Amino acid sequence: MEKNAKTNFLAAHPILSALNAQELEQLVSQMNYRRAPKYHFVFMPDETAEHLFFLVKGKVKTGTFSPEGREVIKEILGPGAVFGDLALGGETHRSEFAQALHDEVEYLSIKVSDFQAFMQHNQRLVFACMKHLSLRLQRVEERLAKLVLKDARERIIEFLVETAGREGRRVGFETLVKHHLTQQEIASLTGTSRQTVTSVFNDLKKSNLIYFNRNSILIRDVEKLA
Repeated sequence: MEKNAKTNFLAAHPILSALNAQELEQLVSQMNYRRAPKYHFVFMPDETAEHLFFLVKGKVKTGTFSPEGREVIKEILGPGAVFGDLALGGETHRSEFAQALHDEVEYLSIKVSDFQAFMQHNQRLVFACMKHLSLRLQRVEERLAKLVLKDARERIIEFLVETAGREGRRVGFETLVKHHLTQQEIASLTGTSRQTVTSVFNDLKKSNLIYFNRNSILIRDVEKLA
């Protein structure tokens, strides 16, 4: 990744808008461009939390493993996302994993200590990072509330509606979502089982609310589905 491309990407990032041109130039010089093939783990639980990452291209999933070894997905992140960010809040060893999804990913990495050096001299950057971590916590709390207050069917339907709003392409009343997630991954995201996802999907298909295949979901009418 060329230096100008790095600079342009970082200059447009909300967290880094607090940096002036000189600080941004210095930050770029300390960042490394990396690629990871599909399904590669960028980091794993218990690894030393030494780097902060900015996702440039592709999608990364973050999550944990249960004591039984079951994968629990926390978030699916797209370009522009920051991950490994719990290190900014004091995490010294990773509590979660970050894994490339079904395509190669590209990202920039910087040592947490180097990034914190910028924070020490820029109060606005501190506030931007605090806001970022606050929003992250808010997303976790919202997901926890869904797990407690909504049943499996409601959580799966909400996942479909939210994904359609974020990634869907409208065609008349219908919305096409190309997601590339397996039903097991959808189950991990919604706190359900693969069998439950399959059952709900088949029920929605019989009701002519959705049509789905391995790589996409066609929602007939998002309002009716919701």
